[in-house]
Formats: sequence, C-alpha cells, structure tokens
Amino acid sequence: MIGVLAGGAAPAPRAAPYQWQNVVVGGGGFAPGIVFSTAERGLAYLRTDMGGAYRWDAAAARWIPLQDGNAESSYMGVESIAPDPVNPDIVYLAAGMGSYGPAAIWRSADRGQNWTITRVPFAMGGNEDGRGLGERLAIDPHDRAHLLFGSRHDGLWESRDAGRSWSKAVAFPLAGLGAPTARRQTHGGLSFVVFDREVRGRVLVGSADAGDRHLFRSDDAGAHWAPVTGGPDKTMLPVKAVVGRDHVYTITYADGIGPNGITRGAVWRYDPAQGWSDVTPDKRPDAPIGGYMGVAVSAQDPRVIAVSTVDRFKPIDTVWRSTDAGRHWDELYRRSTRDVSASPFLAFSGEADFGHWIAGLAIDPFDASHAAYVTGATLYATKAFDRPGTMPWAPWTRGIEQTAVITLTSPTGGAPLVSGFGDIGGFRHNDLSVSPPHVHRTPFLSNTNTLDYAGRAPHVMVRSGSTHTREVPGASLAWSADGGTSWQPLQPPAVPRPAGADGPAPERTGDAPIVVSADGAVFLVESDYPVLTRDHGRSWQPVTGLPRALRPTADKADARRFYAIDFAASRVLRSDDGGATFHPIATQGLPADLSNLGKSQGQSREAQNALVATPGTAGQLWLKLGDDLYRSADAGARWTRVAPGLAITHYGLGRAAPGARWPAVYAIGRKDGIDGIWRSIDGGTRWQRINDAAHQWGLRFRVISGDPKRFGRVYIGTDGRGIVYGDPVVSAARATRKGTS
Repeated sequence: MIGVLAGGAAPAPRAAPYQWQNVVVGGGGFAPGIVFSTAERGLAYLRTDMGGAYRWDAAAARWIPLQDGNAESSYMGVESIAPDPVNPDIVYLAAGMGSYGPAAIWRSADRGQNWTITRVPFAMGGNEDGRGLGERLAIDPHDRAHLLFGSRHDGLWESRDAGRSWSKAVAFPLAGLGAPTARRQTHGGLSFVVFDREVRGRVLVGSADAGDRHLFRSDDAGAHWAPVTGGPDKTMLPVKAVVGRDHVYTITYADGIGPNGITRGAVWRYDPAQGWSDVTPDKRPDAPIGGYMGVAVSAQDPRVIAVSTVDRFKPIDTVWRSTDAGRHWDELYRRSTRDVSASPFLAFSGEADFGHWIAGLAIDPFDASHAAYVTGATLYATKAFDRPGTMPWAPWTRGIEQTAVITLTSPTGGAPLVSGFGDIGGFRHNDLSVSPPHVHRTPFLSNTNTLDYAGRAPHVMVRSGSTHTREVPGASLAWSADGGTSWQPLQPPAVPRPAGADGPAPERTGDAPIVVSADGAVFLVESDYPVLTRDHGRSWQPVTGLPRALRPTADKADARRFYAIDFAASRVLRSDDGGATFHPIATQGLPADLSNLGKSQGQSREAQNALVATPGTAGQLWLKLGDDLYRSADAGARWTRVAPGLAITHYGLGRAAPGARWPAVYAIGRKDGIDGIWRSIDGGTRWQRINDAAHQWGLRFRVISGDPKRFGRVYIGTDGRGIVYGDPVVSAARATRKGTS
C-alpha cells in the first residue's frame, strides 16, 4: 500500500531505473578457492566466503560477479566450485554460508549468467571455519552427469542427473558427525573429492574430522570404497589434494581446519601403485609454526607441484615450488616482489607482504608460467611461475570487491565518499573508479565503526574503530582536518568504570562512538562518562545529562545542537549549548513507550545510527523506530510518521530533488512483499524501488546513504560485496529534452 494523500489514493509510482556499480577497492577479503577451467584457456573461477563467486572474463580482462542477482543471504558464502572438465559453459557452485542457513547446488550452462538452483538437505559452511578446505564438489570426468559432494556433517552425497537431485552415498564408510549443536560450531567433514581424469572410476576423498581414518579411495566411481592406509599420523588432517597425469595425488595436511589455529602440517604424495612419500618442504623439528593447505600441480609436467603454508605468521606464509615431485623445494617468498599499484591499500605498513591465509593455490593448466594464490586480503598472480630469478606478483583483482563494509558517509564537501570497512579499516574515496592510495592511518584500526563529518565544515571528520584484540592497543578514536586524507589520534581521559561494568572502557575497545558539531569545533564522545573536547583532544570536559551507551547525533547545520534518544526512559534528549549539557524535550508524535524499541537505536558499535540529521537544514531530523520512520522539522519537538507500508531496516539521506522540500530518502526494506532498495523524494510519503532482480547482492546490507551534493546518487555498504553505488538512468528522450531546454 502507498497510502492516501489529501486528494485521494496516491497512484503507485513507477520504479526508478538505476545503474549500479562498485566503488573500487580491489579485492580486500578472503577468497578461499581459485579454480582454473581445464576446458578452455583463459577461464577461471573464484569463490569467496561471503561475497559470492566470480568468473574471469579474459576478453574483458576482469572478474565478473556471478551472484549479484541472488536474494538469499546464505548463498553468498560459496563452499565449493566446479567447472565442467570438458564443456567450458557449464559450472557448478555449492552455496551455503553456514549450518544455520539454507544450502544449494547451483548449475549454470552459460558460465554463470543464469542458474538452476537446487536446495539440498545437507548444510554447508562457506563462511565457517574450514572454508579453505576443498574442493568438496567434483564432477566425474567420465560421466559428467555424475557429481559427488563431500559434506561437513552428513557424509558423502551424489547426483546422477547433473545436480538436479541428490542422495546420500550409502556405501561411503563415514556417515558424518551430524549437525553442530551451536551456531559457531562446525566440522571439517569431507574436505575434498578428487577424481583422476586419466583413470576411469578412480576418486579419492579426504576427511578432516578427528578419527583413525582420513582417506578413502574408490576405483568404481563410488560404488565401493576402501580406506587408504599409511601416510602421516592420524593427528594430521588432509585438507586439500590434487592429482597429476602421473596418477599421483599430492595432499596437504594440517592439525586443524583453519583458517586460524593451525600449528603444524605436512605434505605427502600418494601413488596408488607405489604407496606414500613424505615431501614436506620444511621437515625441521623447529620449523616455523603453521601448516600447509594450498596445493597445485602442473598440467604439462606432473613433477612440478606447489604448496602453500597457512598460519605461518613468523616469518610469513609462503608458497613452495618443486620441479622434481617434492624432493627439492624453492621457497618463493624469498625471491618474490609484489606490485600493488592497482590495490595500494595492501601496503598496510609501507610494503605489501606475501600474504596470510594462503588457502587457495593454482597453476594455469594452459600456461605453466601463470599461477595464482589467495590471501586473506587479495588474490595474487604471476606470469613467471616457471622462471628463475625474481618472481613478480601483482593483485589479480579487477572486478573483485570482496569486503564487509561497516559504515560510510558522503560529506557535504570534499571527497564524494569516506568509508569504514571490517579488517582493512576504510578509505577516503576521491575517485570511485580507482583503488584509494591507503587505508585510514594514525591510528590504523582494522575496523572503522563510526564516522562523522562537520556539516558546515566537512573537512573536519571523526572516527572510531577497533582491532582484532578485545582492547585496542592505542587510541580507538581519531580526527581529520583534511576530509579523511590524514588522521590524528584522540585519547579521552581514563576514568574508573562505573560500578558493575565489566572489562575495559568503551573507548578502549572501540565501542565509544564520536560525533562532531556542525562547525567542526566540538568532538563529543559517548562513553561511560560522556566527554567533549573543543581543542582537538588537548583537554576534555564532562557532558552533563547524557546517559552512557546512547548514540548521539550532531545537527548538520546548527553547531549548538546535538541529539540523542534515551530509549530506557522513553525520551528525546537535546543539547542547545554545543554538547555541554543535554536535557529532555517535550515531544509529540512518537510512541509513548520507547523502551521496547531500544534495539532500533543500534547499540552495536557497527550498527547504523537510527537518528540522522539533514545536511544543510537546521533541526530537521529522521528517526527509525522498529520498522517505522519518523521525521521532525523542529529539532525533535514534533514528529510525523512517514513511509507507510515500508518496513525499513536501514535508511539514509541525499540531496533533494530539484524543487523538493525534503531531502531524498533512501531505504532498504520490504514493501508489498518485495525486499528492495527504495527512494522517496517527497518526505517519505511515496516510494519507488530503485534496484531490480539483477542487483540484490544477497540482500546483505550494512549501511546506506545518499550523496548530499548529487541528487539521485546512493551508496550502499554490503556485507561481502563491498560498496555499491547507484545513479539514476537518464533516458535518451529525457537527455535530448534537457540538452535543448
């Protein structure tokens, strides 16, 4: 329902066509598996843990995202990927984020442009521990309608009709450990399924669960199975395997399923005719802590094999290459260079290192000089893998945006966008089509949790953030005088925690949000004891009347005013003296009891603030309560409920349409049974959907904001597909009229 206007029923507005693209960072997250097609030169696939799958388009020289039209969040975590070994048009995905969500096998006959999706009864874990194992999904090269899938919890499954239906392989000896009992628990399960392309019916399956038997072989395509004896001791878990055209399997082992927590590992070769050989690159008793995971073999010469370490943080993870089937090894990081000019943020501390979490490794089957490996932050490739001397690597990421975005803001001046990411901190984006020169630094915080800018002085910005440790080792707050190009740390005074409070203070953990007055003169920090500074942190004074653990908002035009919603006491608080004191104000139009709506305020440090001030207009506020949106034009005294029929999860403001009274409002939510992205240009009365079925990104959204300088521009922070932004499509007819007017 659209609702009713004064003149009667409002007609449903037409959808507003939009053009969507990514803000360029270039990689940025964990892609556990890289697989080259054996059917066509220049064809490769990449699976990510929360951003879907990609296909390398050699003609366009870029990676193409394959699941942007998907509306199921769970399917953006890809457990395994399997290109058909003969037909380059056919590819399969095993998609499922975790045991708590749905799982499916996806099949495409046109390289991922269209999919047939089959729900399956077994759970997957594309974003759980063990996501670097695999590949679990395999196509029988001698009967390509026959697929096997090694599940985490429920043993081995097979399809005889090209993935359309699945049944449990009852002959397989391990039934699986069953579903985990807690959300963050998982099993390694069956870690890989590898057919020998040269020997009809031969397939090897590994198990990464604890037990006495970890490897199983069939010589009749899975009708019968036998455990493979020998090899490393049973504490070593087989995590990945490849087979060369000499019929020998190279298998990497670790004492855990990763990607963290692995302390030791091994590499063994299994020859069904000759037995086992230990080819671990570093057999020293005092070898660095860590294991092995990535593994590859050359299609041209099966004696050329490569493996990667994982969790070897000292000195660093590396790739080893052998030309004699593992008798001698070359440690590649020692003679490698990395050109990260395409993704300069990778030089976090001045120089890009070789990488970490190297779970995926592959050698191009058509070009032995071309190899690639994944890290926790990017995908590297080289064209000199088979050459002596210095080995150059560079990010192979054009088109890949695999990041989790926490926050973003589009200031009223300066750069079009400033962002806060998980793991890689965030950026000032001067050019949306170019990877930014560096992350936020001084301090570098792996997560940026809140961002704010001064509405009338947008070169002044503030941020809060956290690290991967519970307590931030330095400052968790920072401010910028140049629109986010450079930063300086802020350190509020340390005070004892209130009675009953546990752990470090919020400003020690990154849980303390910070906002800045419209003129940039006041920074206000919400902590156990809220404080503000008027001299960039040289001195601090307490804030009176503002309870702890609220989310303040600064007016974007009136420097005297700050606001907060006290849900526990069901009241609106306002400061009229630049943040020094807050007082409750009489309000009309809001629910009388706000206590049950406290979760709407976004208490989590990563949640978007429910209370937003309009850039350029003093006292104009917007507030999300539950699924509902309210607005006020008089500094919070009177409120009007807007957005009839739209259940909102996130919203943001942008530049008003020409001649409009209200800012453009962008919302993520459900209307008339449709989950989508919506826009209103009349203060929230009527709404148009601005995305379509091809642009859904798993409906995994974290934050949304319009652009205050450009009508129609909207930025969306996703959980796995980076930042996408949209602009209205201008029709040819409209452009002609505009050009002649």
